[in-house]
Amino acid sequence: MQKVILFYLFTPISDPQAIMLWQKTLTGHLGLKGRIIISKDGINGTVGGPVDALKAYIKNNKQFSSFNSISYKWSDSPSDTPFPKMSVKVREEIVTFGAKSELKVSPDGLEGGGQRLKPKELHKLIEEKGRDEVVFFDGRNNYEAEVGRFKNAITPKARTTKDFIPILDSGLYDNLKDKPVVTYCTGGIRCEVLSVLMKNRGFKEVYQLDGGIVRYGEEYGDQGLWEGELYIFDGRMGLKFSPDSKDIGHCIHCQSETSNYENCALKSCNDLVLICRNCQNDQDKLFHSATCRSQAKADQLSLVKS
Repeated sequence: MQKVILFYLFTPISDPQAIMLWQKTLTGHLGLKGRIIISKDGINGTVGGPVDALKAYIKNNKQFSSFNSISYKWSDSPSDTPFPKMSVKVREEIVTFGAKSELKVSPDGLEGGGQRLKPKELHKLIEEKGRDEVVFFDGRNNYEAEVGRFKNAITPKARTTKDFIPILDSGLYDNLKDKPVVTYCTGGIRCEVLSVLMKNRGFKEVYQLDGGIVRYGEEYGDQGLWEGELYIFDGRMGLKFSPDSKDIGHCIHCQSETSNYENCALKSCNDLVLICRNCQNDQDKLFHSATCRSQAKADQLSLVKS
């Protein structure tokens, strides 16, 4: 059976290149696939493969003292190949906010972040302060929030994580600076960084959902405050926590409820198309926009003429 593990850790790494080579060798030997990013501030990865191979990978990581506190989030993979290959790279940031000058990492982790809340602690906070008072702030890209989010959450118009600093600096959300704000994301890394950025900008009461949506879904499924599907960055593209999951996204063509994302049929376009199964059967609708459709037809015509 194939499984997928999601993990990250903020910890100082003196030689990221050496760790990269070790991780490449280790994952290659075990036949694992996925994506791992390493920087001087830690590691961030999503890796898939057979259960025994993943357990061996985790065991090897624990033998490296800097990585023995990593928390791994497990999920099923409906495909034998959730990832096409194994990619291990060194980057300036393990999650790219463009905020390296603002982040300080010690052996204890990322400094200056919001208070961590486990799922039950989140519910306790809401009981104490009132649901209308607590603000959920989505730390993911906007298209992820289109198919799943916490009820009544604020979902900034961010196409990538690099958009968050300009959004926060714009003053658009300054009215939240005196409110209890809970940042959340898929596995915890983006909301951890986001909580630091918000505190640096004067948000007074900032929390982060420990373990992200994944941990919350494991505990409450679709019986809590989460609604919809969790978008994920592998071949599955989406994860439902239970049979009770409801589609909250809307097809760009007929507006029917769906969580189905497809890659734009124009190969040079990097955007996704939120499209229902019925409209997906029409090849002319598998485009992010009319511009993409026109470009694809022009490319096809050019190819025929040549």
